[in-house]
Amino acid sequence: MNEETEEQGFVIKDKRHTQKSNEEIKETDRARANEEAAKEPAAEKQLADDFQINFSTLVLSLTSSAFYHLGDIPDPQTGEKKTDLSAVKQTIDILVMLKEKTQGNLDNEEKKLLDQLTYELQVKFVSAQGK
Repeated sequence: MNEETEEQGFVIKDKRHTQKSNEEIKETDRARANEEAAKEPAAEKQLADDFQINFSTLVLSLTSSAFYHLGDIPDPQTGEKKTDLSAVKQTIDILVMLKEKTQGNLDNEEKKLLDQLTYELQVKFVSAQGK
């Protein structure tokens, strides 16, 4: 709204913009996107700080994958239970190798977790082979 009014020698100009131009809107959107992008790494860092990767989480990740391949955990997308015994055997072999390579370097909790989960997977694997 640009109106010019002359009254007794004065000129009044309204420089307010009631509608933003497309370029101004794009610039505002870009600024907001940059602000969000700046916040995102901080959120990822917080998530990484909250979830520490250690030996136990590695073992749990491997075993949960093996339980999925045994058909104990359904596919999250389809809900179907699938069996892939070769993948289970591979995971068991990895856990046995980790057990051998880390002998004497694990604390009691890590050793107990590795031993229990490896044993449980071996039993389930043998049972699944018989079916």
